[in-house]
Amino acid sequence: MDNDASRINIDIGDEETKAKLDQKLSSLTQKSKEEEIKQKAALGGWSYINLDGFPISQEALKIISHENAEALQMICFLYTGEEMRLASVDPENPQIANLVKELAEKYHSRVKTYLISPASFEKAIKLYDKIPNIEQFEGFSIAEEDLKKFDQKIDGLESLKKYLQDTNLSETITLIVAASLKFDASDIHLETEEKNVKVRFRIDGVLQEVATLAQDSWQKMASRIKLLAGLKLNIDQKPQDGRFTITLTDDKVDVRVSTIPSIYGESIVLRLLRSSRAGLEFEKLGLRGKSFNDLTSEIQKPNGMIITTGPTGSGKTTTLYAVLNKLNTTETKIITLEDPIEYKLPGIVQSQVENSQEQEDEVTPTGNIRIKNTYTFAKGLRAILRQDPDIVMVGEIRDLETAETAINAALTGHLMLSTMHTNSAAGTIPRFLAMGVPAYLLAPSLNAIIGQRLVRRLCQKCKAETEVDNQRMTIVMNALNTINAKSGAKVDNLANLKFYKAVGCPECNDLGYKGRLGIYEIMTMSPSIEKIILSGDVSEYDIEKIAIEEGMVTMFQDGVLKAMDGLTSLEEVFDKAAE
Repeated sequence: MDNDASRINIDIGDEETKAKLDQKLSSLTQKSKEEEIKQKAALGGWSYINLDGFPISQEALKIISHENAEALQMICFLYTGEEMRLASVDPENPQIANLVKELAEKYHSRVKTYLISPASFEKAIKLYDKIPNIEQFEGFSIAEEDLKKFDQKIDGLESLKKYLQDTNLSETITLIVAASLKFDASDIHLETEEKNVKVRFRIDGVLQEVATLAQDSWQKMASRIKLLAGLKLNIDQKPQDGRFTITLTDDKVDVRVSTIPSIYGESIVLRLLRSSRAGLEFEKLGLRGKSFNDLTSEIQKPNGMIITTGPTGSGKTTTLYAVLNKLNTTETKIITLEDPIEYKLPGIVQSQVENSQEQEDEVTPTGNIRIKNTYTFAKGLRAILRQDPDIVMVGEIRDLETAETAINAALTGHLMLSTMHTNSAAGTIPRFLAMGVPAYLLAPSLNAIIGQRLVRRLCQKCKAETEVDNQRMTIVMNALNTINAKSGAKVDNLANLKFYKAVGCPECNDLGYKGRLGIYEIMTMSPSIEKIILSGDVSEYDIEKIAIEEGMVTMFQDGVLKAMDGLTSLEEVFDKAAE
């Protein structure tokens, strides 16, 4: 009777439950086998690794041909130039020993061999099938001739949509890049959705949808971008970062590629950094009057800190580069520490953090090689100070260790430039104190804090005069009256103010805006501000109030002045820097 009952229980189990049970049993069996191989490696003096899910790059795969990998049951799973890691089911095979010697001599690399299970090898070898024609992508790049060809065909966003629908897949990426350069986009966004792929450009800080592509084109398109950027083709469930460079006759475009997994595949963003923009002159930043004079005076000092603040994409790094260009002379040693290096500046030593990785032979319990970043802002800054610089630029102050090192450098004869993410110049001081920086060190180290935003520049060919509603006009008049009363400047003809709006024309692709400009506030240290810092009772509101009383022109006020000059619209100013 018991046997019958047992049989009945098995019979009534549904197929899904049985499948899950089988999968679990299979997983436990494989785990047991991997453990056996791991023990075998320990007894034989071999390192062990499980390649299931390990991110193997196309560069590593190409070290050993598919044919040889199958024959020897061996695969190269990691190649960095200096280091090469091979995995084999039978590392004692004499043929493998000979191959290891040949590869070490050919690539001038340190080669190490790991023992893997047959199951681990079978999963890894399938990567050759996932990239069936890896040789055809050798040297795959974007040529200037192709960019020019597409540039001549595209005369607007609508024509781009048309050509994308008619262009074969091999030319799609080139066409998208060519269009982004023509429209002066800062970023290209490729986003997988349920039924299609959306292409968007960030033009003058605003995303514009430019095309929709078929979902079935995504895999090949993503692979081409990853090949260009040196990313791992078989990884789509983890973020990756890479880069490639497009060399033009009169410019160079550095393309930073970022991928993240999404619900329908991946999201890929390409950030376009044009070398020609690195030469921005300090005088052309858009500073004027007291703000220009104050900052000019502060950056000429031999020591202290200049901090730029604002959200991501507000032009902070561009401002620092313009300051560095002004200070760059043969008598001055300038070193920067950046993540990433956005533009290469001649005559300046630029150092990249976080990309310097130290490979360790230690393997984690899951069978992966442990990789550790060692070159952080804090460690890099300490190393830089041993290089005897006059001026140091640190890409961003993110933590107490970096902040304290930067402040000590500012107090010991160095001019220190850096950025922070705060909403205003006055908000930087509470941010430093919240990190744990002692007030008695912060007060004497700060020279000036720059608060800034980027607003879109009105297209000068189609802008039109516009009316301003009473509520906004009241705010504008208060801002202008404060400038007249506090800053020492004089805004005339307040009774006949003119403002302009965006219209749209072929020149600006019907957007009404073309390009961007900065709006700024420059807060310099004064006895009153130092006193409130040292008091310990610090609020952003109180610091800003003192700065305005002492003549600081706020970002909003600077924006209003530029709107009066017809450079931007009041809508942009209220949107980016509303009081």
